[in-house]
Amino acid sequence: MTDVQGDAPARSQYVEFWNSVLVPKFVRWRHILVGGLTLHSGKIFPSLQVGKGDKVIDAGCGFGDTAIELARLVGPTGSVLAVDCCDGFLEYGRRDARAAGIGNVTFLAADVQTYPFQPVHDFCFSRFGTQFFENPVAGLRNMRASLKPGGIMTMVVWRGITDNPWLGHAKNIVLEFLPPPGESAQTCGPGPFSMADTGVVTKQLEIAGYKTFSSSRSMRKCSWARTSRTPRPFSLPSGLLARSIAKPENSRKSAMTRLQMRSNQRWENIGAPTA
Repeated sequence: MTDVQGDAPARSQYVEFWNSVLVPKFVRWRHILVGGLTLHSGKIFPSLQVGKGDKVIDAGCGFGDTAIELARLVGPTGSVLAVDCCDGFLEYGRRDARAAGIGNVTFLAADVQTYPFQPVHDFCFSRFGTQFFENPVAGLRNMRASLKPGGIMTMVVWRGITDNPWLGHAKNIVLEFLPPPGESAQTCGPGPFSMADTGVVTKQLEIAGYKTFSSSRSMRKCSWARTSRTPRPFSLPSGLLARSIAKPENSRKSAMTRLQMRSNQRWENIGAPTA
């Protein structure tokens, strides 16, 4: 396992928000987030066109769990470059790779949109990372630039918020008590559902230079707790709602209480569909 640092240009406002606001929240609920997200990547991993000895990029690798799985797929003669703009996430990947004895993965703190990749990779993967690109076409183009001729890119993105009540339900309740954040609020970027429109994403891929592409859908149920006490604190601090709850304490408490009550009513086993 190798740890390298990319060049350190000035952070964009989105990258700064991720590092200063969202990383602590995601770290707190890492066990839920990684478990839920793995339901989707786990479905497609058996069909990934990745072979022994391949050079792979994991773009927006987060906590590094997919990078470690990719490293196992390519074997000791292959390599994985795991890239994320949040070093707070990468620390977990480095630790888990060491614990697992995985030595063919490199964790790089850098912005996938601008890092000068070399076109030597066979495969580029991203699970729920590309939706947050400040400039989606630029990010997708740079991922393509990392591939050698004939290379393949696979990305997993969320469908619309109506297909994801694990976040949509919480947001609707919060908005009953609090106003939308407004145009000047800090943000993590375009947001988790910015690539929900297949037609828009197809056009973005075309402009970014991809020649052939296909898509498929996945629906999984994410269970986030064994007791009814977890949905309240988990749902509200998550990225989609992080801006909304920075409001007067009484309103925040009312929204949290209402969210817990409705979560218990709707999902008895404390989970919800994700897509």
